[in-house]
Amino acid sequence: MTGAGSLRRRLVLEAPAENDDGAGGVTRVYTVVTNIWTQVLPVSAHADVSADRLGAALRYRIVIRAGVEITTRHRFRNGDRIFRVISTQESPDRRFIEIDAEVREE
Repeated sequence: MTGAGSLRRRLVLEAPAENDDGAGGVTRVYTVVTNIWTQVLPVSAHADVSADRLGAALRYRIVIRAGVEITTRHRFRNGDRIFRVISTQESPDRRFIEIDAEVREE
């Protein structure tokens, strides 16, 4: 069971912003929404090939307090490590949001 005392890891929550690139397309950058206390739990890892490069896809469960709206367009950052949001759901007691996220490592 997750309690408020379990939220010990500080992550940066980022949201995408798309800007016109002047050539008919867009460029996507991520802007900081907030710094947030989280609980980060490893779930699984598996080999992954992306752009013909062998790497690993690491899955995590990130838990935050309810009240912050998170979508699959958001991401979390811890230094250079990017946690891509895969899905979200409320905890059974509705006090927390449980987020499935993935980190790609080369």
